[in-house]
Amino acid sequence: MTTGEQPLALAPLMAEQLKRWLDSERAARDRSDHTIRAYQADLLAFLGFLGGYHGRAAVPGTLGELTQSDMRAFSASERGRGLGARSLARRLSAVRSFIRWMSDRHGFDASKALASRGPKFTRSLPRPLAPDQAQDLLDIAAESHPEPWIAARDTAVLTLLYGCGLRISEALQLNGSDLPLREALTIRGKGQKERQVPVLPVARQAVAEYLRLCPYPAEPESPIFRGARGGRLNPSVLGHAMRIMRQSLGLPPSATPHALRHSFATHLLAAGGDLRTIQELLGHASLSTTQVYTGVDDARLLAIYHAAHPRG
Repeated sequence: MTTGEQPLALAPLMAEQLKRWLDSERAARDRSDHTIRAYQADLLAFLGFLGGYHGRAAVPGTLGELTQSDMRAFSASERGRGLGARSLARRLSAVRSFIRWMSDRHGFDASKALASRGPKFTRSLPRPLAPDQAQDLLDIAAESHPEPWIAARDTAVLTLLYGCGLRISEALQLNGSDLPLREALTIRGKGQKERQVPVLPVARQAVAEYLRLCPYPAEPESPIFRGARGGRLNPSVLGHAMRIMRQSLGLPPSATPHALRHSFATHLLAAGGDLRTIQELLGHASLSTTQVYTGVDDARLLAIYHAAHPRG
């Protein structure tokens, strides 16, 4: 078969095994709904490819017969469809996890398939804002909407992202039971892992001002940050507001709400912050994830060096 042929539908038995694996990932590893959907897409692509590649729908026994050639053919097929190296590496990671899980339950040797390597790629550096750009965003947010309480809401959320290093999902999941904000806030991040983050006075003030203007009561089980109709604020609404603000300030497309979290980490590191402490504040499971910010700081120093040195 050529890599351009259409994949076959899943066999019912394999579809059931895939569902069980996804359920186990959700329950045992506490994966988010977003991650589960991504895993499902990854495995459907892989199993569909196998069906077309071998001319028959994949069954558990098919996985026990996989070779490195099969895995390379899948990788070539995905790259041919335009999948980037980073996305392919993530897809292959999900595939290997599923194969390993299946081998444990069906007693086959998966060493050949698991020995295959993913593509190499260069981890892209985060693109934080400069300190004055971050401050300009917070300043303009207060005037970003004709409705005062909505402008105050956007200001409060962005201040939490930059002042506490929160993910946007973490900020928008806060409920009235988290009020009043104190000097430290308990955040439940990825994998339901809890961490304590300090809350700067300016962030507490921004949230208090929003609550003063918000027409909806801050009840314990209700969201703190609400959309115009009173439901939990959708991240896309904040993303749209951010696009308008960055256009007003002439900032690049990389100036997203998540860039404020990057800015939080980068600015702390530039000010002498300890990498391990920044890891804990961000809620990274691995220090290697946090170490990417050292690359940002090195790149900034090199840019300054080349611009300022007489022989640069």
